[in-house]
Amino acid sequence: MPSTPSGGVTPIRPVPTVHAVTPRARGKYLPFPRLESIRSRILAFAVLAALVPSGVMLGISYTQNRRALEKKLTEDLLSESAQSARATGVWLKERLYDLRVFAGSDEVANTLDGPGTLARNQSVSSSQAQGRLRDYLLSLHERFSDFEQLMVLDLNGAVVASSADQITQIQLPADWKSILRSDNQIVGETYWDSKAGRPKLIVAVPAQRADGRLIGAFAAELNLAPVKLLLRSFAPDTSSSIFLLTLKGNPITSSEGMNPRLIKTRMPPQTMQKLLANARTPFPFNSFGGRSVIGTLEYVPQVSWAVVSQISSEAAFLQIRRFRDLSIIVIALLLILASALGYRLGLLIARPLDRLAKAAGEVASGDLAVDLPEAAGGGEVGYLTDVFNHMVSRLREGRRELDLIHETLRKKNEELEMLSTTDSLTGLDNHRSLMQRLDEEEARCKRERRSFSVLVGDVDHFKQYNDAFGHPAGDEVLKAISDIMREAARPIDCVARYGGEEFVVLMPDTGPGDALELAEHIRARVAAKKFMSRKMTLSIGVASFPEDADNAEALISIADEALYQAKREGRDRAIRARQLAKTGS
Repeated sequence: MPSTPSGGVTPIRPVPTVHAVTPRARGKYLPFPRLESIRSRILAFAVLAALVPSGVMLGISYTQNRRALEKKLTEDLLSESAQSARATGVWLKERLYDLRVFAGSDEVANTLDGPGTLARNQSVSSSQAQGRLRDYLLSLHERFSDFEQLMVLDLNGAVVASSADQITQIQLPADWKSILRSDNQIVGETYWDSKAGRPKLIVAVPAQRADGRLIGAFAAELNLAPVKLLLRSFAPDTSSSIFLLTLKGNPITSSEGMNPRLIKTRMPPQTMQKLLANARTPFPFNSFGGRSVIGTLEYVPQVSWAVVSQISSEAAFLQIRRFRDLSIIVIALLLILASALGYRLGLLIARPLDRLAKAAGEVASGDLAVDLPEAAGGGEVGYLTDVFNHMVSRLREGRRELDLIHETLRKKNEELEMLSTTDSLTGLDNHRSLMQRLDEEEARCKRERRSFSVLVGDVDHFKQYNDAFGHPAGDEVLKAISDIMREAARPIDCVARYGGEEFVVLMPDTGPGDALELAEHIRARVAAKKFMSRKMTLSIGVASFPEDADNAEALISIADEALYQAKREGRDRAIRARQLAKTGS
């Protein structure tokens, strides 16, 4: 690409021909005797003579043994998955049935639908109904070991009573009431209880009046240890394992147990889709942790779960691999002679070419720290090595030049970005950046029906201070006030210099009351600070969207009017826009 010296960019020079710069190319080139092709033909003939007869016999025997093993493996996996799915479905169905029986108790209905709920909402102390409900939950917890914790929830999702010593809120789906009405149950996601050191599962059933109206939910933390033992009973072999998953691929429990890392892992999406599409058909895939397995999927009845029964690919074909390895050893003995004949050829050509190919791959991936040693024996391989090293050297030089150019452009872009959005004196956002944030916040609040507030502050008697102490001293006042406002504001707020000695604070998701409180805080901090042994003050106007205006431009104007009202009333004060309206009326 052409460039002039005044442009500041180093011109990229065309690469000269290899013959002009390569020392080896400049010397007299002696053709290397082309004996490689003869050696390769002899080696190929020896290999074929040894491999063809033994390979055919090995292939036939290997195929027959593999088919028999695959048939047995398929039958075992299908049996394990089907039995595990049925047993798991029965276990979950029994637990949900127990919960429905528990939820039908009068203690539950009386607490959720009676005066106990009102008492709970109006007073911190537990009501008598809640006490009886807790005693009921404790008695159930002692008799049913599969439930880690039993809980009763009201229609707001709050835990009314629990069998645990301390009530903790549980996470239910946002539309949990609709799910309970339609499905009559909720089966949550598995999570890891770090305190108990084991996985747990939240399930819930509806709590209803006698007329069928929903009044709450009866939930429980399930202990998944019985499911692990159940799955382990169907996979007694250490090389096989059974996983209980959601249809999204999230593990619930397994015959091998669970841990915090596994519970946060998902079956790869492509693998899970293939398992669901080929249910009850064993095939190889990569399971959790990238382990190579052969397995099959079976759906669990009446719930969005599935059982994946799998066996390690290594263990599945261990016997057939032993047969294969023994056969390969026999064939390898026949190949020793052919390998000895090709050894010299490999030293002369194959090894340098391998290095050259590997180095070319590294260069293609962007790694230019490659420098090949000279190839022994010279010839074509030595010539290619010399050309390759020279090419990489030129690429490194070009990259260094480009890196310098890119670094210079990056720094210039950062400086331009900062200058376009930041006030050079105070380091706050400038007028342009503020107006952009105001437009964005207005659009967001209109879309999400939220509110925001603005403070417009002006330094009182700033011109007199400038006249008395000079503009540098005035600049120091503006910097100090900017620091106070930046420290008082939240990280999400936008603090900007609006112009001259006027400042604006944009506060997302903030109502008038909180905005006025912040304005008073800023005003008090400024009034308490001494500037050249003189007290400086701020007058601040406060306005909120959408209470005071329905667009950003009008909001700034209203806040500005409130600011000047504060000036008229004696300065050093903060006034809300609505206070201004009442005063005017």
